[in-house]
Amino acid sequence: MGAMTPAQGEATGQPGVLSIGGSVTEIVYALGEGDRLVARDTTSTFPVEAKALPDVGYMRALSPEGVLSVSPGLILSEEGAGPPETMEVLNASGVEIVTIPSVETGPGIADKIRRVGDALGVADKADALAANVEAEIAAARSRAEDLAGDAPKRVLFVLSMQGGRVMASGTGTAAASIIELAGGVNAVTEFEGYKPMTDEAVSRAEPDVILMMDRGGDHAIANEVLFGMPAFQPTPAAETGAIVRMDGLYLLGFGPRTAKAVTDLSQHLYGS
Repeated sequence: MGAMTPAQGEATGQPGVLSIGGSVTEIVYALGEGDRLVARDTTSTFPVEAKALPDVGYMRALSPEGVLSVSPGLILSEEGAGPPETMEVLNASGVEIVTIPSVETGPGIADKIRRVGDALGVADKADALAANVEAEIAAARSRAEDLAGDAPKRVLFVLSMQGGRVMASGTGTAAASIIELAGGVNAVTEFEGYKPMTDEAVSRAEPDVILMMDRGGDHAIANEVLFGMPAFQPTPAAETGAIVRMDGLYLLGFGPRTAKAVTDLSQHLYGS
């Protein structure tokens, strides 16, 4: 069944839903409620059916006109949508807005699922999905720890390269959490969040593996170019050419597919 128009939503007694945030959209579909969506934001790229929906723009750069043009009866928004002035206009418009907390840990996914389910009036389905996802993540983590054994890999997550500078993950990030779940050790613990690192700091981190989002076009950087940079040349990762690239939403979204992402990453790190 395709996406409903706002009029169809009203006819069934259910408001047409605009989903903002890739993981929130994934949860809506995982709950079997995708046919209630009338639009999505640019970060909502999975499942493939979502791409057929009208796109209201990037979640942090929304315009009131773009959002209201799809006539949503309910906006399900991941925390961090904006800018603030847009959210003020939307709040004043009378459209119901439910904000779903952004989570960067495995245990937080179940709460996110339940909050989406409550907003959609399908709490029972959400409870079942949340329990299933929790069990899958626990099993994936256990398998990853077995693969890692007594020799966990040091993993450096590189968010971007800005002017030749490495923007990397420290502690308290989604990247740090997924690395730990997959049986790895975050190579950087000296700072929180994502920050630029000097070449010397990258070398001192001694990563065994470089982890990056799989970017295309102008944002892509070839393996040989990356490992030819002074920051990476002395690292164990450069010696073995160990680099893992994964889809950003899949890797860092912390949604229904996280258990599979943990398994895939651990297999990249240690082999199957």
